[in-house]
Amino acid sequence: MKWIEMTVFTTEQGLDAVAARFDMLGIQQVMIEQGRESIEAFLKETAKYWDYADTDELVAGEEPCVKAYLADAGENMELVHLAEASFDALRKTDVGIDLGSLRFVVRLADDEDWANNWKAYYKPLKIGSRLLVRPSWESLADAEGRTVLSLDPGMAFGTGSHHTTRMCLEYLEKIIKNGDALLDLGCGSGILSIAGVLLGAKAALAVDIDPIAEKIAYENAELNGVGRDRYEVRIGDVLTDAALRTGLAARQYEVITANIVASVIIALLPVVPPLLKTGGAFITSGIIRERLDEVKGAIVSNGLTVVETNINEEWCAILARKE
Repeated sequence: MKWIEMTVFTTEQGLDAVAARFDMLGIQQVMIEQGRESIEAFLKETAKYWDYADTDELVAGEEPCVKAYLADAGENMELVHLAEASFDALRKTDVGIDLGSLRFVVRLADDEDWANNWKAYYKPLKIGSRLLVRPSWESLADAEGRTVLSLDPGMAFGTGSHHTTRMCLEYLEKIIKNGDALLDLGCGSGILSIAGVLLGAKAALAVDIDPIAEKIAYENAELNGVGRDRYEVRIGDVLTDAALRTGLAARQYEVITANIVASVIIALLPVVPPLLKTGGAFITSGIIRERLDEVKGAIVSNGLTVVETNINEEWCAILARKE
């Protein structure tokens, strides 16, 4: 069997951001490869622990990169083209860090490159106290009373294992109430908004600038038995599309989520409070540690109250409310 291998070349600083972008697109079969400069620096710093190290053997390539894999099926070629367009859009976005060239390369890979073992890394994943994310091929003898969100990484669906997604899900399960209306800004694969419905939200509206989101999020919703009577995806830029903003403002929401990047979150913040009911919650992540205070300041300056902050490695999530 052949597999589609997508490689995005970036910087050492950009590796996590590129992996997070694949996660947002619903693609989680990824490998991160550091570049020669980083490996050589590591070997120099830890030289006292090594008698000999072959740098050429350790370095896969000169440039840091993230490789992502999809089954070589006809429908996935459309996803590859949309992923390429998504990284092209990211290249034009200021995310606050140097992402490098974001050069996008595609090739067909043999089974031994990836496919033999990748499913072994995807097991049912408990998130918080209420959620369980299950790869579709894994049977569950007992969900232990948790709400099950079924996803298929082999069909390009995310699994919630990235820090930003997981922290948002943890906040979401804490605050969502039966009958809530949820707005997901930058929905990607739809994992947050679909989880919100499964956890009790009456309805969810998911928005993304990337056309790939509509296809993936609706397929993901269908996989979990969430119909279009409760779940809607709209494509457009909330910042520039006045008609989209008007449509979103037809009602207010108890919960708004935004798992994007710091610069976009800051730009979106003036839009959030009018859409949020009094007492409603704003959950946001995709924020690198260095920009946490900047985002918190923007949240406060737009009239929301920061209730809680969570930091996992270099990534941060914020729970805020409209008082």
